[in-house]
Amino acid sequence: MEQRPGMPVSYPAPDERGDLRTLTHILYGLFALHWFTGGVSIIIAIIIAYLKRDDAAGTAYEAHFTWLIRSFWLGLVGYVVGGVLIFAIIGFAVLAAVSIWLLYRIVKGWLYLYENKPLEPRAWV
Repeated sequence: MEQRPGMPVSYPAPDERGDLRTLTHILYGLFALHWFTGGVSIIIAIIIAYLKRDDAAGTAYEAHFTWLIRSFWLGLVGYVVGGVLIFAIIGFAVLAAVSIWLLYRIVKGWLYLYENKPLEPRAWV
């Protein structure tokens, strides 16, 4: 169809599923990078996750957004507890355990996303 002067340009609607899928991959990547960025990337990821959570509602990606948000908050609590316990030496073990747990959740969630498998967002592991 030919575009006439003065007529608004219409663009096809974006594929929501593809856009959300790509965004979810990006969020997992930002989570994974947090160890190398001093935590900046995970802060960016959690802000985006909260902003786009409503867009993911009712889709298969809703579980991933919930998974990532829960991973962030539970990981933060674990890091704070580990940081407080550093003076009791056990904090180093707690920080290591939290890091391994968080890495596991990032890998598991990202693999489930890649394989289009259903994810239980409220699970601990």
